[in-house]
Amino acid sequence: MTVRHRGALAAMAAGATALTLAGVVACGSEAAEDVGGDEVAALASATTTPTTMPAASASGSVPVNAGTLPAGSEIVPPVKLSIPPIRVTASVNPVGVNERTDEFEVPPSVDQVGWYRYGPGLEADSGSVVIAGHVDSAEQGKGAFFRLRELDRGDTLTATGSDGAERRYRVVAREEYRKSKIPLDRYFARDGRPRLTLITCGGPFDAKTRNYRDNIVVTAVPA
Repeated sequence: MTVRHRGALAAMAAGATALTLAGVVACGSEAAEDVGGDEVAALASATTTPTTMPAASASGSVPVNAGTLPAGSEIVPPVKLSIPPIRVTASVNPVGVNERTDEFEVPPSVDQVGWYRYGPGLEADSGSVVIAGHVDSAEQGKGAFFRLRELDRGDTLTATGSDGAERRYRVVAREEYRKSKIPLDRYFARDGRPRLTLITCGGPFDAKTRNYRDNIVVTAVPA
């Protein structure tokens, strides 16, 4: 799972490869119908006080710094993600964008996921907390978000912060986009109502480029 710059934000792209051809066909062909898109748009357009965060670079792109949080930061990062409906318990690491490769640095271990630390933390009262993860890997097998496409409205999950507090969320939407069409201003927004955005790759797998065509996006709100 990777992220590349596109205009003022980063474009989502797949960095995970196939398990086997049969596994790829199964994973890529079980797309569920999109649900909740209108609600996500409403969350993003709601008027709130934006969270204070580093400004974008002069070129208009998202920051490309390393993911390590500065000492004494008041931001509460997620450190664990639990999604009982799809049997996921994963460590969450703060990540940024690699300046050399221009990619969202999701942890290389597919059983871990990455929180985009230049967006809101769990304490924020506005904006989208973005967590991305691999769907699978040829070397490591199924990723933490292998079954993300199975989540549906009403499902609940828990994000535990570095402060030890567990915060429950309720899924309101599941959407699939071509990577070139995903509305990144909506999913990486620093304003609008507080929400949790989970992203992985999906859709057909291109064996030549070893990439998935689409992104799966699940949006959840505080329960």
